Amino acid sequence: MSVTTPQSAETILVPLDGSAAAEVVVPVAMLLARHLPAQVNLLHVIERDAPQRVHGERHLTTEAEAAAYLRGIAERFAAEGIPVSWHVHMAPVGNVPLSIAAHAAEADADLIVLSAHGAGDPRSWLTGAVAQGVIRHAAPPVLLLRTDAKRGEPPFAPEEVTVAIDPERQGEAALPAALQLARALDVPLRLMMVVPTVETLPGDQAAAARLLPSGAAAALDLEQSVAADYLRGLADRIKAIEPGVPVVTEVVRGDPADALRAAMRARPRVMALATHGRAGFDALWSGSIGSKTIARGGGPFLLVHPEPASATS
Repeated sequence: MSVTTPQSAETILVPLDGSAAAEVVVPVAMLLARHLPAQVNLLHVIERDAPQRVHGERHLTTEAEAAAYLRGIAERFAAEGIPVSWHVHMAPVGNVPLSIAAHAAEADADLIVLSAHGAGDPRSWLTGAVAQGVIRHAAPPVLLLRTDAKRGEPPFAPEEVTVAIDPERQGEAALPAALQLARALDVPLRLMMVVPTVETLPGDQAAAARLLPSGAAAALDLEQSVAADYLRGLADRIKAIEPGVPVVTEVVRGDPADALRAAMRARPRVMALATHGRAGFDALWSGSIGSKTIARGGGPFLLVHPEPASATS
């Protein structure tokens, strides 16, 4: 099913459902394929008991119409000289995210480019999304772009790639993919850590801080200083490995999810997060910062599972 077959260093998997909303990722995939460089694999998964319409458009429910659709998209990549192939997963599946993750593993994909439809609200945090479902199966990094038909599509022109580093350092899992993306886009890499204030401490920590507010404030100020030193050291190590990519550091105070969303509003950027892709009540009870940020932030996001990729349930 390949339109062109030249070998290239990276592989980008682009799942498409046939809707215009999903197709907003096509120009982005083209841009990345040219700059990485990479070959592109287009995928359509036939969903079991699928609705007749998706995002207001007719749903692709047969192999023939899906194949014709993907062939047309593939020709657009081929016209740009980008190596491309396409595949229709013919057996209807009930778990689309797992199927996408399995195809990513089979294709040895380095990146999945997905579109999330809608403006984003707390309901998407509770119900989950395809991208987070894919990430839950420890797939390769996912570049998630949010589409909103009411507001139109902003251009994909990030001015930097920002990596959210958490106190447990799980965010460092996103560094290799974020650095590669920053290099491909020729933009700086920003390392950001959020240290709470006394007012924004979560749960039990907030209760303890109310008993000794001055001591809690001093401890958080010390944490801010330690975080700044840590990020500077991390930046120096990255610069030694990749001197061509500018690296900057920033420590922000406040609620982590709020601070990350404010950063995305302040400047066009890709926000890189290490996340297990928790959704539903799992995310609600865990207080997953990644889930909250993804649900309410505009994106785009680079989502990386902190564990090695696999397509297991």
